[in-house]
Amino acid sequence: MTDQEILSNYVGAFVDELFRSGVKHVVISPGSRSTPLAMIMAEHPSLKVWVHVDERSAGFFALGIAKARREPVALLCSSGTAGANYYPAVIEAAQSRVPLIVLTADRPHELRDNGAPQAINQLKLFGDFPKWFMEMAVPDSSPDLIRYIRTTASRAASVSAMAPAGPVHLNFPFRDPLIPDLSYSGLFSDGRVNNEPWVSVPEHTTMLNEEAITYYANLVESKKGVIVVGPQENPELADFIFKLADALQFPVLADPLSKCRIPGEPLLISSYDALLRGEVASELHPDVILRFGAMPVSKAYMLFIKDLTDAVQVVVDENGFRDPTLMSSDMPSVTPIRFAKSLLSVIERNTSNGRWIEKWQALNAKAIGLLSSYEEEELFEGSVFRELSKLMQADQLLFVGNSMPIRDLENFLLPENNSPEVMGNRGANGIDGIVSTALGASVSYSSSVLVIGDLSFYHDMNGLLLAKLYDLNMTIIVVNNDGGGIFSFLPQRQYDKHFEQLFGTPLGLDYEHTANLYGASFDRVSNWGEFRSAFQGSTAQRGLSIIEVPTDRQVNIMLHKKVFASINEATSRVSKELSHEDFDR
Repeated sequence: MTDQEILSNYVGAFVDELFRSGVKHVVISPGSRSTPLAMIMAEHPSLKVWVHVDERSAGFFALGIAKARREPVALLCSSGTAGANYYPAVIEAAQSRVPLIVLTADRPHELRDNGAPQAINQLKLFGDFPKWFMEMAVPDSSPDLIRYIRTTASRAASVSAMAPAGPVHLNFPFRDPLIPDLSYSGLFSDGRVNNEPWVSVPEHTTMLNEEAITYYANLVESKKGVIVVGPQENPELADFIFKLADALQFPVLADPLSKCRIPGEPLLISSYDALLRGEVASELHPDVILRFGAMPVSKAYMLFIKDLTDAVQVVVDENGFRDPTLMSSDMPSVTPIRFAKSLLSVIERNTSNGRWIEKWQALNAKAIGLLSSYEEEELFEGSVFRELSKLMQADQLLFVGNSMPIRDLENFLLPENNSPEVMGNRGANGIDGIVSTALGASVSYSSSVLVIGDLSFYHDMNGLLLAKLYDLNMTIIVVNNDGGGIFSFLPQRQYDKHFEQLFGTPLGLDYEHTANLYGASFDRVSNWGEFRSAFQGSTAQRGLSIIEVPTDRQVNIMLHKKVFASINEATSRVSKELSHEDFDR
């Protein structure tokens, strides 16, 4: 075989095996050293190839596709610093448990550490964040090497997808010539029949033994408790959570990224962040907390549970100690669904928690009523989500940026009959890559909306190129308070001398120019009527639309304080009324 045929046979077997193992999407950042993989990926008849010239944006775009589809996505770049630009996306994938297969091309061993261009040490480039790293063999056509390359591809796909999901990294050294022979007859052959993967890795879940099931059943039965669901990706969990909540008569405190804010669920407490900010929090102390998923976004919840020194706190997590409060007493290593199923198989319905659950429900109803009826003529940032809860449909994607947008989403996106699918990047909680991740996720939806702050939008404007190149359909709502609005809520705000320079960081940019650069429609609104009109217009047309909502940071602080003060006052009255009812009984 010629060198070209050896290269084609080896790389073709790898690419074909990725597809056989469940990879359907590949994101490529162009470069020279990655030519063999890039060309053969583009040649594969069943792979969808996306190309982005900016590696950082490409990494987050792949992350978004994988997050929405809940399946591994391959990500390819050239040698040198190209791979280093994937690092933020790799970190987010690891922290938020999203399956990525990161492929970095490299110089062969004889061109390393001797001054060759575009050659850096790429071994374990991403540190401990990948679940698995492999330095690949140089291409060879021997039967052993073909079995090796197919086995490695199968293993990469399965390791990235198995719980807890995450990134894997394969580093490919290539010698010249780099151009494969796409006419080679064995390009994608020599696999198993019927497109079966070379190595099948069946899913498996950890089971609780009978002793553990009995222990946890005794822990929760006849107790005043709450179920907390933080950010997690499995839409099937909600059904089991509410069955368990009904059996135990526990309220469900569901994070907006939990996929458990189900409209009409009577045990759902969607206003818990607002409630736990107020005086009534001291009256809501449970005996036991069952938490599923990551730590919720709500800071009020975190402060609340840190005071619960006498409560039993159980964090259900199949693999990992995700408890920054360090207050957990139990961490069963089992999937959330398996844990819920195990308890449901042995517990009886709790009939002693009537007043406990009624109090949560009454307080939640009052807070929801105030949040849904709250009206401000000014462009209050929280009202963006109140408006979207009325305008969006259940089949749409709502992606939300970090800092203030995710916190306003917590309180102001109220459960409606047509609640959209909600996503965000809450692994490392960074503001980088949000635009690209949202666009990647949008691939799986007919219509998508991103709500993002102006700093975060600026940070990833390169990601907008993908919308232009591939005609992606998204409305981006830029909440523009000209700087880092969240810092106005933090202690740094008290130090005026350097606040604007170091934390406020106003940019003074006109984002209409950005829209023009990337072929997007643009609207800058001054009231909610204009917002509704602009939003409806954006969703009626295909392509990229940008809606800018200018806000004032100081006014925003005042309005936030006003709405939470009104909730505190109203829920305190409700609590007193309930206490009198208890006394009368």
